[in-house]
Amino acid sequence: MKFNTQTIDNYFFVGIAGTGMSAIAQYLRGVGKKVAGSDRLFSKDKKMLIQEQFESMGIECFYQDGSGINETTQAVIVSTAIEETNVEYQKAKEAGIPIIKRSELLAAISSEKKTIAIGGTSGKSTTTAMIFHILQENGKSPSLITGAGLTVLQKKNLPGNAWVGDSEWLVIESDESDGSIVNYIPEIGIVLNIDRDHKEFEELIELFKTFKGNTKGKFIVNSDHELTRNLSQDTKNDFSTHPGAGFVAENFKQTGFEIQFTLNGIPFKIPVIGKHNMENAAAAVAASYVAGVSIEQAAKALESYVGIFRRTQLVGEKKGVFLIDDFAHNPAEVQAAIRSCQQIGKRVFAWFQPHGYGPLRFMHKELAERVIETLRPEDYYLMSDVYYAGGTVTKDISSDVVINEVVKAGKNALLFEDRNKMSDYFSKETRQGDVILMMGARDPSLAEFAESTFNQL
Repeated sequence: MKFNTQTIDNYFFVGIAGTGMSAIAQYLRGVGKKVAGSDRLFSKDKKMLIQEQFESMGIECFYQDGSGINETTQAVIVSTAIEETNVEYQKAKEAGIPIIKRSELLAAISSEKKTIAIGGTSGKSTTTAMIFHILQENGKSPSLITGAGLTVLQKKNLPGNAWVGDSEWLVIESDESDGSIVNYIPEIGIVLNIDRDHKEFEELIELFKTFKGNTKGKFIVNSDHELTRNLSQDTKNDFSTHPGAGFVAENFKQTGFEIQFTLNGIPFKIPVIGKHNMENAAAAVAASYVAGVSIEQAAKALESYVGIFRRTQLVGEKKGVFLIDDFAHNPAEVQAAIRSCQQIGKRVFAWFQPHGYGPLRFMHKELAERVIETLRPEDYYLMSDVYYAGGTVTKDISSDVVINEVVKAGKNALLFEDRNKMSDYFSKETRQGDVILMMGARDPSLAEFAESTFNQL
């Protein structure tokens, strides 16, 4: 469904607490629309933080029972996670209220702005945040719609995944997992990488080809990856860690929780970890350059970049043991997160909770291969039961399919079906100089679980 957001003044979001939904809801509220929403996690008695934040913005919150949809509601917004049997979906359908997909709404918003759209299977949220930070620090006043909370915005008591600026620039994270990336017509399009995640390579390449064709201005790719390199529009816009692209990042060094490198000979120093974040920064600089920010100005801005929620985020340090929380949920991201922590810890205890039965079924072989390839003899890999978010799903696979392969390869791996039993294990087994890395997606309790695990060390 194609429409103009200017014609709708009253929106209702089903599942508004989800990261993708909450960002658009905040943006619309920020531009003066009336916004309400429901979530199955909401309660009148014990309010979630995001519920309180929404209400302070003037976004009315309801339990997911249909009570929030009324005669003034002009559009009901749903994500792919909402099934047609949902009570609010049915109520909207019966009342003749237009039901709009989240991706369609984001496409409509982005078509009305000068949009920078970031695509790729890994690193989208971080690169989006870095571009926003560079533009913001250099007076471009961009708007933002993304999938993870920026720490700098969370410090303002906001969810952190949306912002309304004063300019025509809008920075968005564009998703390939549901195919919605083909809906965007950006001014600047970026593809960071193409790895095995939600879809087969052939399907991903076709999606990104369409994304390239839809980009009105400059198209930027990572020329280190063969699959993305083949999508290049012009090598002078691309980024790489090798000569041949317009933006070349080299001389990587990580010291503690800071990385240093040069980009086209200009020194960068950013308070994050991991070589993958050098690549994310190179992409961000390339896009910002097209938007009118010099490499030197971008380098200065990124010195004050403070990261995003659950992206190699340091929870704390206790008795010489660091605990890091990360959103990694595909094989490439799990590998990158472990490698980042290996630069800090004498030993890494890496725990991963799969974010669904379908994803685990799709990626378990490559996940095992990447973990085996990455673990040092002193490191440990741990997994717990698959996270189940509800809905119709076949539960015919479990985490032991990966653990067994890692053990078979002679690496240290343990299965904790009940993740709550890990706290005792960590408190007994870890010692000064170790890093505990906790990884997973979709499960809204993961940040709280990481915090409680740290408190029990």
